Amino acid sequence: MGDREVDQQLVERAQRGDKHAFELLVAKYQRRLGRLISRFVRNAAEAEDVTQDAFIKAYRALPAFRGDSAFYTWLYRIGINTAKNHLVAQGRRAPTSTPFDADDAEDFEDAALLHEVSTPENELMSKQVVAVVNSSLQELPDDLRTALTLREIEGLSYEEIAAVMDCPIGTVRSRIFRAREAIATNLRPLLGTSIDRRW
Repeated sequence: MGDREVDQQLVERAQRGDKHAFELLVAKYQRRLGRLISRFVRNAAEAEDVTQDAFIKAYRALPAFRGDSAFYTWLYRIGINTAKNHLVAQGRRAPTSTPFDADDAEDFEDAALLHEVSTPENELMSKQVVAVVNSSLQELPDDLRTALTLREIEGLSYEEIAAVMDCPIGTVRSRIFRAREAIATNLRPLLGTSIDRRW
């Protein structure tokens, strides 16, 4: 059983009132979501509070989760929105340039576009983007998919990926570049972006 299926089972249990199931999801994703949020909220204590707040929001919104995307993709969006809302409430702006490279391969949207606007059109667009990225990722050759997954999902450095894949760093960079370009090519028609647009 894959990660997504396990998460979906835990979500379904949590939706039926099993608090322990949600605690397992929190335990699984707390560090990962905390890392993501800390890219926006630089103060460690604040980032921890925002992460906890994101999980509370996710718990409250759980009845509406239908499983159209992976649980972490959904949680990721809640985390980004919670971080941005926190910064706005504090009178600060989200950083316009962050080391954010699309932490999740399922979310190749611009960080600037990840604001909280839940119109039916935006929700449909988000679902379409996720579907295109997921299918593009599955179509990649194994070496490109592995390199991109290790970088974007697992957060490994180029050096760590080179060690894991037993290849030079230049090869890792090339594989990640080619994987991103392949996904970007598939996203361009959907997003209406030009060929010179960088992701």
